[in-house]
Amino acid sequence: MIKIENVYFKYKNNNTQVLDGLNFNINDGEIIAIVGKNGSGKSTIGKLIAGITKLKKGHIIIDDIDISKNYNLIRDKVGIVFQNPENQIIFNNIYDELSFCLKGLDKNEINNRINEALNQVNMNNFKDSDLYSLSLGQKQRIMIAEVLAKKPKYIILDEPTTMIDTQGKEEIYEIIRELKNKGYTIICITNLSDEMLLADRTLILNDGRIVHEIEKRDLINSSEILKKYQIKEPTLLKIVTQLKESGIHLNLKELSINELVDAMKGIINEKYN
Repeated sequence: MIKIENVYFKYKNNNTQVLDGLNFNINDGEIIAIVGKNGSGKSTIGKLIAGITKLKKGHIIIDDIDISKNYNLIRDKVGIVFQNPENQIIFNNIYDELSFCLKGLDKNEINNRINEALNQVNMNNFKDSDLYSLSLGQKQRIMIAEVLAKKPKYIILDEPTTMIDTQGKEEIYEIIRELKNKGYTIICITNLSDEMLLADRTLILNDGRIVHEIEKRDLINSSEILKKYQIKEPTLLKIVTQLKESGIHLNLKELSINELVDAMKGIINEKYN
């Protein structure tokens, strides 16, 4: 579990309080979406949890370890993937890129980890490829694999699909679902409303504070809250709402396109068979 307790933060030479007494927990094995308008402090939260930015006031506790005092003890527990994969690439060759973060391990262990990580993102056939020859979506999948090779417990995805086309987005969404099924805890920092549908809980950040926490099952009734904080309502929820207004009531648990399609097929079959 990750506990965020009374976290305050502002950047040097800037008096604006980016995070203002932040408090929330992240449970093991769940996906959390953190949303909010630009400048609300979303990315700062991710950098603080990953230890990239130094915590100045408050506590972030990961598996009972206070990272402000013992960051080295949690270094391998947390991995982070940023928005632009090209800003994260060090080596041209994929194998070299992934093995760089595995120094100290024997060659067999390195190879096993790389193969496993590439399989998890469906990129094993590209192990010997030039990273710069790949599409942005493929590069981002390699960046996720690089994090997975270190075998973290917690993965932070900071706007991971913002620069990627629709097909690339769907491929990464499927990877996120699979990682959850395997027990990873995922923090998805995003401006894309559809990514909320992946999460068990959505936290709305405004002026450095969590102003709303929405369970997945309650998203469908939260359009006014999302509108209040200038967060675009997911397209799927708009469709479900419009169907409801037309007298078609759907009980969707996963809030996925496939589930919506199956539900509509069921209604059509029931009506015409």
